[in-house]
Amino acid sequence: MSPRTNTAAAAGTWRLGDLTVNRIGFGAMRLTGSAPFDRGVPRNRDRPIGVLRRAVELGVNHIDTAAFYFSATRSANELINRALAPYPEDLVISSKVWPGRDPSGAWSWAEPTQLRGQVEENLRQLGRDHLDVVNLRVPPSRRTSPIGEHFGVLAELRDAGLIRHLGVSNVTAEQLTEARAIAPVVCVQNPYGIGAPSEDQALLRLCGELGLAFVPFFAIAGAGREAGPTAHDSEAVCAVARAHGVSIAQVRLAWTLQQGPHVLAIPGTGDPDHLAQNMAAGALRLSEEEMARLTTLRPAVSGVDR
Repeated sequence: MSPRTNTAAAAGTWRLGDLTVNRIGFGAMRLTGSAPFDRGVPRNRDRPIGVLRRAVELGVNHIDTAAFYFSATRSANELINRALAPYPEDLVISSKVWPGRDPSGAWSWAEPTQLRGQVEENLRQLGRDHLDVVNLRVPPSRRTSPIGEHFGVLAELRDAGLIRHLGVSNVTAEQLTEARAIAPVVCVQNPYGIGAPSEDQALLRLCGELGLAFVPFFAIAGAGREAGPTAHDSEAVCAVARAHGVSIAQVRLAWTLQQGPHVLAIPGTGDPDHLAQNMAAGALRLSEEEMARLTTLRPAVSGVDR
């Protein structure tokens, strides 16, 4: 693959444990419909398969997914399996557990004894004998509660060979410390983007000090979160986009990546044009003045968090 094609490498690389990934990856949440968890009219199945294959051609070697990413007729894991198996040797697939959905789509949160079943569900759907990275996704209601019982189960599954590396998601600094006392952690996957509150910025810096990957989600969507980007954005963001002749999404991604060499990006899309733009954002460099102007924007208003 030539450097011209491998645009995901433009932002550099980082290591998830012993696995090296390009800092721009791909999030699978939006593959299954026009909106996450959409139960309406499904998009053509060949389109997301084509997007996944094109992402790999563009240098993506880190895909974030979950068994609960499905719509009425589409499963993100199944699409990944269909598009990419047999998997490239350098492809890292990360998933997450604790949230779950039954066949009707109803949500639940797993008890510790149910986590192995969630891991095995991902393995079956992806057609793999182990998962490269599994993130323990903490419920919003448990942000101030211990997570050791759940994380301990994943540590046991890591020792059993079903999981290669562990991460945590939607956590506080205290919960990260608790998890690291049980087993090695390679990444923290939290909501983060322009307008992130000070405590989120502090956690990002802590991960850098610890040598852990910080993997933001909703970096493009901002306050829109699961629903996607809002129709109107801050004039400051729009002005930077106009100055560079790029999209608002590309500015948001570039700002996020410039927060530190340990910061990864997992933008998701089912649109091949948006995919190309997301990959190209890794080569976009914002000036110090632009970075400072965007960093001072007020925190975004949070939406629903699964």
